[in-house]
Amino acid sequence: MITILFPSLFILFLCNVPIALSIGLASLFAFWVHGDLPTVMTIQRLYAGVDSFPLMAVPLFMYAGFLMEAGGISRRVVELAEAMVGWLPGGLTAVTIVSAMFFAGISGSAAADAAAVGSILIPAMIRKGYDPRLASAVMASGGSLGVVIPPSIPMIIFGFLTGASIGKLFAAGILPGLIIGTSLIILSIFLSWRDGMRETTAFSVSKLIKALWEAKWALGAPVVILGGILGGVFTATEAAAVATAYALFVGIFIHKELNLKDLPQIIIKASLTASTILFIISTASVFSWLMAIEDIPGRIASKILTLSSNPIILLLLVNALLLAAGTFVETTAALILLVPIIMPILPRLGIDMIQLGVIVVVNLAIGMLTPPLGICLIVSCSIAGIRLEDIVRKIGLFLLILILNLIIISFWSPLTMWIPGFMK
Repeated sequence: MITILFPSLFILFLCNVPIALSIGLASLFAFWVHGDLPTVMTIQRLYAGVDSFPLMAVPLFMYAGFLMEAGGISRRVVELAEAMVGWLPGGLTAVTIVSAMFFAGISGSAAADAAAVGSILIPAMIRKGYDPRLASAVMASGGSLGVVIPPSIPMIIFGFLTGASIGKLFAAGILPGLIIGTSLIILSIFLSWRDGMRETTAFSVSKLIKALWEAKWALGAPVVILGGILGGVFTATEAAAVATAYALFVGIFIHKELNLKDLPQIIIKASLTASTILFIISTASVFSWLMAIEDIPGRIASKILTLSSNPIILLLLVNALLLAAGTFVETTAALILLVPIIMPILPRLGIDMIQLGVIVVVNLAIGMLTPPLGICLIVSCSIAGIRLEDIVRKIGLFLLILILNLIIISFWSPLTMWIPGFMK
C-alpha cells in the first residue's frame, strides 16, 4: 500500500493536479490495485469523512467571516488598530498586524484574515510609499495568525481527528498568538524604520476612544465566541452558529451596511471557500483510512522512534516534518495525513495533546508563508499586484521570527497549557 499511495500522490502533485483530486485519485488507484476492497467503499468513506458535528463549524465560521467583512466589522477593526498603534514609526505595518490579530479572533481562517484586512491595508501602505513587497510580507505573516488565535479551523480539524477538547485547543492558542503577533509587530516596525518609513502621527486619546466606541460591536464578536466556548456555554460548532447570527444581526440592524440582497452572493462565496476545505477533508479521509488499515502511520512512527529516544530530538523531528509538509501540502490535507503518523509518537514526546495541537497548527501556519503553496503569501501578493518570486527575500526574516516562536512554544509548555489549566 505504501508503494502505491505515496508514489502516486507525489506524481500527481508534480503534475500540478489540485490537492483534493491528487489525494482522492491516489486513494482510488490504491483501491483498484489492492483488489480486495470494493471501490464503492470510496463513496462511503468520502461521506463518512465529513459526516461530523464538529466539522459543521468550518462552513459556519466561513459564513461569519464573510458576513463580518461585508457588514463593516473588519473596517472598524482596522480603524481601531490605527488609533492604537498607527502613531508608531512605520505605523501602518503595526496596524496591519494588530488588525489581523483582531480579525483572527473572528474568522478562524488565515486566508479570510489576509483577504479581509489586506484588501484595506495593502493598498493604503503602497499609497503611503511602502515597498509593495514589505506590505505583502507583513500582511501574509499577520494573516497566518488567523489559525493560531482562536477560533481556528485547523484546531477544529485537529480536535476532530484526535478527540482533543476544541475548547482547550482554542484556549491554548491565545498566549502563543499574542506573543507571535507582538514579535511580528516589532519586526515590522524595525523593517519600516530601516526602509526610511519613519513618519509618525500624534497619539490621540479622543481618537482611540471614538474608535473603541465605533468598534464595540466588532469587539463583541470574539468576546461572544471565545467567552461562550471557554465558559462552557456552547461547543465550537454552536459558537460558529452564534457568530454567524451575531454577524448577520450587527451587519443589518446595527451598522446597516449589510443588505438582504447581498446575502446570496455572500453565501455563494462562503460556500465555495468552505466546500474546498471540506472536499479536501473528504478525500483525505479515504487516504488516511487506507493508511490506517495497513497500519502505515504506526510503521512510520516506529521508524521515527528508531532514530532517537530523546524527547527533544523527537520533537525537533516532528517540527521538521510538519514544516516540510506545510511548504508543499495544503493545511487541511497536511493535518489529516500527518496527525495519524504523529499521534503514536505522542507518549514519547513528553508533552500534552493540547500542546501538540498548538505546535502542529503553528507549524502549518508557517507553511502559509512559504512558497510554493503559501496561501497567505498568494493572497497578499495578488492584492499588491506583485509576483510570488518577488517577495521571497522579504519574507525570510518573518519566517525566522515565526520559527523562533515555534521553538519557544514547543519547549516551554506553560505558554500553551496555562490558560487551559483553568478549564475543567
